[in-house]
Amino acid sequence: MNYAKRSHRPLAGAFMLAGVATLLLSWPNRLMAEGVFPGASWVTKTPSQLGVNSAILDQFRNKVGGSGVVIKDGYMIYSWGSYSSRHNWASASKPVISTMLFAAINEGRVASVDSYIRDWGWALQGNDVNITFRQLADMTSGYGLSEGPGEAYAYSDYAIQLYVNTMDKVFGTNDHLVSAGNQRLRNPLQFQDSQLFDSGKGRVAASARDFARIGWFWMNKGNWNGTQLLPASFFDNYMKADVPDALPRTQGGGNDYLGVGSYGGGWDQGDVNGIYGFNWWFNTNRDSSLLTWPSAPADTFLANGRGGKDCMAIIPSLNLVVAAYNDNGGWGTTMDQSLGLLTQAVPEPTSLGLLALGGLTLLRRGGAGRNMKGRAEAHLPR
Repeated sequence: MNYAKRSHRPLAGAFMLAGVATLLLSWPNRLMAEGVFPGASWVTKTPSQLGVNSAILDQFRNKVGGSGVVIKDGYMIYSWGSYSSRHNWASASKPVISTMLFAAINEGRVASVDSYIRDWGWALQGNDVNITFRQLADMTSGYGLSEGPGEAYAYSDYAIQLYVNTMDKVFGTNDHLVSAGNQRLRNPLQFQDSQLFDSGKGRVAASARDFARIGWFWMNKGNWNGTQLLPASFFDNYMKADVPDALPRTQGGGNDYLGVGSYGGGWDQGDVNGIYGFNWWFNTNRDSSLLTWPSAPADTFLANGRGGKDCMAIIPSLNLVVAAYNDNGGWGTTMDQSLGLLTQAVPEPTSLGLLALGGLTLLRRGGAGRNMKGRAEAHLPR
C-alpha cells in the first residue's frame, strides 16, 4: 500500500531551542505522569475534572466508532462501546513483541537489540544469517526476500511471525508468548479482563482498557507504580523512529523457507520509511522535519492494525493514551483528523504557559503547520 506524501513542517525555531525542547518534552511529562497508575481497575475522572473538552471527545468517538478508552494523567476519563471485552488487536500488537524483547535483554537472555537471531536455532539461508532482532522490529530484516538484512524496508508479516517465534525460543516457551507475556506484563500491570497474547499467532487479545495499560507503561518509560520493570534507557533509546528515510523499499517477492507462516498479511504492505521503529509509527520523521500527522503534537506515536481499525495513540506531551478499535471503520484514512480532535480536546500543560516559549509550541501542537493546506492523510499498512 502506498504511503501518501507527508507534509513538510518548518521546525527551525524548535531546532534553535533544542536543549529546552528536551526539557519541554520530558520534564512536564514526568510531573504529570508519575504517581498515578491503575490498580485492579482504572481510577475514573470526568473529562471536565482534568480540563478536557468532552464535546470534542464525543466528536472523536463518533469519527472512529467502535469501542475504546481515553486515559489522561493516569485516569480513565472517557470510554465507549465494549471497552471491557477482549479484542484481537492485529498488527497494533507488534510493539508489544518489542516490549518483550526489552524484557529478554533485561533478563540477560539476549545481549542487545543488535544480536543475531541465528543463535536461536534457525536454519537461515544466505544473507539471512545476519538478521538481527532490531531488523525484525524495524521491518528491515529482508527475511525471505532478495535484499539482505538492513538493505531494504518491507512491512512483512512473515518476518513478524519469525520475530514472535524467535521470542518464544528466547523465553523457552512454545505458546506464542502467552505465558511469557502474562508473567512479564499482564500480571505486573494488573490486567482486568484477560491475558495479554493469544496462542494462535502471538497477537494481543485484550480489552481496550487493558491494552491502554501497555500504552501507559510506555508513557512512563518502563515504570509501573514506582517500580522500574524495564530500564528507562530502552525507551530513551528506542521510543523514536529507527528506519532511515532514504532506505529503499523491497523489490518484492518472498520465500517463507522456514515455514513460520504469516502474522496476518503479506510480504510488502507499505512504504513508510523514516517514521517506523520497534513496531511503532512516529509522527516525527527520523531524518527530516516531516510530520506524519500535522494536526497532532510532534511526539505522537501509534500502534496500528488493519489499516487503522485497531489503534493505540500515545501523546506524551498531552499525557494521553487512547486505545480504540472498530471492525467496521476505525481511524483509517481520517487519522490526522482524529488525532487533531484529541489534540483540540486536551488543554496545553500548565507548565507550557509558565515557560512561555512560543517557538516550542511547534513541537507540542504543530504551530503554523496546522494551518498548512493540502495535507495528505497517512495510509498505514494492515
